[in-house]
Amino acid sequence: MAVAAAQKSREMFAINKSYSIENGYPARRRSLVDDARFETIVVKQTKQSVLEEARQLANDASLATDAAVAHFASQLQRQHLDQINDQYDDQVFESQAKSIEHQHENDVESSESSEPSSDNDSDAGLTEEEVLLEKAASQDKDAEMAIQRATLVLRLREGINSLARVLKVIENGKGNVVHLESRPSKEQGVQFDILAKVDMTRKDLLALMKILRQSSTLASITILAEDNINVKNPWFPRHARDLDNCNHLMTKYEPELDMNHPGFSDKVYRSRRKEIANIAFEYKFGDSIPVIEYTADEISTWTAVFNNVLDLMPKHFCMEYRNAFKMLQDDNIFTADKIPQLKDMNDFLKKNTGFTLRPAAGLLTARDFLASLAFRVFQSTQYIRHSTSPFHTPEPDYIHEVLGHMPLLADPSFAQFSQELGLASLGASDEEIEKLSTVYWFTIEFGLCKEQGEVKAYGAGLLSAYGELLHAVSGKPELRPFEPSITAVQPYQDQEYQPIYFVAESFEDAKDKFRKWVSSMSRPFEVRYNPHTQRAEILDSVEQLNNLMTQLNLEMLHLNTALNKLKMRSG
Repeated sequence: MAVAAAQKSREMFAINKSYSIENGYPARRRSLVDDARFETIVVKQTKQSVLEEARQLANDASLATDAAVAHFASQLQRQHLDQINDQYDDQVFESQAKSIEHQHENDVESSESSEPSSDNDSDAGLTEEEVLLEKAASQDKDAEMAIQRATLVLRLREGINSLARVLKVIENGKGNVVHLESRPSKEQGVQFDILAKVDMTRKDLLALMKILRQSSTLASITILAEDNINVKNPWFPRHARDLDNCNHLMTKYEPELDMNHPGFSDKVYRSRRKEIANIAFEYKFGDSIPVIEYTADEISTWTAVFNNVLDLMPKHFCMEYRNAFKMLQDDNIFTADKIPQLKDMNDFLKKNTGFTLRPAAGLLTARDFLASLAFRVFQSTQYIRHSTSPFHTPEPDYIHEVLGHMPLLADPSFAQFSQELGLASLGASDEEIEKLSTVYWFTIEFGLCKEQGEVKAYGAGLLSAYGELLHAVSGKPELRPFEPSITAVQPYQDQEYQPIYFVAESFEDAKDKFRKWVSSMSRPFEVRYNPHTQRAEILDSVEQLNNLMTQLNLEMLHLNTALNKLKMRSG
């Protein structure tokens, strides 16, 4: 099916370049923002090579794409065609439709031949969706002949009556139309936009697309995946168990390859890192969180950082962090002489905000990391920084995760903000992932907030790195109010301390501004998380919205009843 082809494309476009300067990585230190930018470049290069390969195999003359149709498809009005006039006849269309199988056989023979064919000069080419379909067909011959449902967007140059001729072509191509919608087109030179859902084999579908593109009746034709989601959009997890597939690691920027890493020449440290990484690699959804027996050397490093946090926290850390930190101390999870186990931190967060933790073998790609937050899951490393550099690490380690991120994930407002960042990333474009990563960098990693007229830190990069924290509150850097549209495009510094920080009025204010900004993103659908099923639900139909409204009305009824009882009690 088209969706299956889109999921296979995730592996096709997986990051396989080294995250190193030699391969174009923009900085010596790893960061979510540069990761996102690097991924965008690599994915574009990979897509281009795949498309070029497909064009050469099929002897295509050009590559046709129409990304704008995906955005339009989500907005098609539900206007059904009551009657389709099938009395019209078009001899050219008829002859082309009858030759679909013959055309496909010729294409196959041409692709297997070492001599290029000159008869394919009129081929309109392959879109990215068709590339994925052909790739999937080459990997699974049985699937090629299986009936699948595809959504086509047709743009008619002529009147609505010309649709009958197109439907006749689909019928002759062994396709079964199960749904039709139409609307007057806003594009110049196009009379109507038609959305058609068709059941047919992948083989016939590919041939049909090539035939229809040669028709003067159609201005363009685009294939979409099911549920009006363009298969060019990246695959994203729909259930918490899908996070087992969100483990694309950036393993090339680690002690083995980075000469500046404190552990580069320490074979014992590198072996320890590999041991802990292998434990995380074996973890799957539903497994018990593995316990790591930390060494005396690792505990000594933890103690040094922990005591430093105790010194700085009263004056510089936000109230929400201080409250959560005390709760962790009261539960005997936070002590100077013991590194908390990931399982204990998981149980604590789950009890307070529903956030859960899962072990990660290393640094994830920006898209995978953000996607996890959508399910209230934080993927955490379990290795400890090198003992020779207790107050600095070139990449996030377990101390950074535990002392920087996890306490605030116990705060309901902050946890909600983190999840909304994750939800916004599901199905977002590469460019939007870059912007979301930048917002994450200037908030969750290096964010400041106001508290009773004073500026306090809430970013994990500040809470676990005292040098940058003291710089941030020194009065030297520029402090700007948090505005997502501005923050998302702000260049950042990862070699030195930040020259600019963004200050939120409060977590609630930051969430309100973020929600308004996200609503302007190009993603043609909305996503919500259902905590009962642990699923990310796409809200792209009237039925789904009605069901959600029913749930919300029930919740409002309970709230109104509770409010009335409180009033009666106080009266």
